[in-house]
Amino acid sequence: MQQQRSRKILILVLFLALIVGGIWYGGSQLFTSSSGKLKTVTIGYQAADEVDVSRLRGQLVKKMKKQGYKVVFKEFQNGSPEMQALASGKIDYARVGDTPPVSALASGTKLTYIAEGGTKASGSGVLVKKGSGINSISDLKGKTIAYTVGTSSQYMVLKTLKLAGLKTSDVKLENMDSAAAAVTFAKGKVDAWAIWDPYVAKAELTESAKLLVNGKENKAVNRSFIVSLSSYSKKNTKVSKLLIKYMEEDMKWANKNTPALTKKMSKELKMSKSVIKKMLNRRTFKISAMNSEAIKEEQDISNQFYAYKWIKTKVVIKNHIANLK
Repeated sequence: MQQQRSRKILILVLFLALIVGGIWYGGSQLFTSSSGKLKTVTIGYQAADEVDVSRLRGQLVKKMKKQGYKVVFKEFQNGSPEMQALASGKIDYARVGDTPPVSALASGTKLTYIAEGGTKASGSGVLVKKGSGINSISDLKGKTIAYTVGTSSQYMVLKTLKLAGLKTSDVKLENMDSAAAAVTFAKGKVDAWAIWDPYVAKAELTESAKLLVNGKENKAVNRSFIVSLSSYSKKNTKVSKLLIKYMEEDMKWANKNTPALTKKMSKELKMSKSVIKKMLNRRTFKISAMNSEAIKEEQDISNQFYAYKWIKTKVVIKNHIANLK
């Protein structure tokens, strides 16, 4: 009898232990699920830019994950559709050239400059074919130039023409996206093309093209920027700081490891290593918080575009800089 009672008590104890254990396990799983859930951060980029470098290296995703964030990348052909995606909330950050943020702000998009990158002055400008008879900027008079509205190429055209005292009315401007312009230029259906690397490097090495003028000469240096909607920027200062910190580490890696980066980009972009190497050898990668020089460059774009009536609002750039203190 005593033995039977002991057995019942043992069974009851085991049953209670199972219940308590189940409650504890479920609670711990619930806690892990809620506290361990990663917040998604979506970043827009373009081929071979700073974000693409971080994506290819793979460290940004790992480091951000440890901080509680899941990084998702979305590729765009140029800055115009990228700004549209940012405005509609499809991406949280956009890595773009110098012109798209100015155009977006002028059109009413409330965005904030988070960081600045390096310039692509030596690999950006106006391309022409060798043997075309176009040997100086003044030779562009009456010629057709391909470019893309709302991108850095728009500013390149303007600064190039001003060097020779030409007006936009002195040339024929053909607005088309980068992919279409590449084909049109290769077929000789336009006389010149305002564009950036890696398109420039590819055209120089495979299509007998040359830079009639580059960003160092026309002062359209084509600096990179990382921007976000102002509403997102205000609520996500920590994310912005982390992106700057980790991407800066990636840029230092990129500058010191050109052979490794060349191999990665060549495979990813399906371009020859010679094209990638030419592009990388004439550029220095960087990411940092905004400084006065970059702000001045952007203000000049705003001033020029407003003067030419390409934008209806003269944007004051200093009013749109993230406070990351």
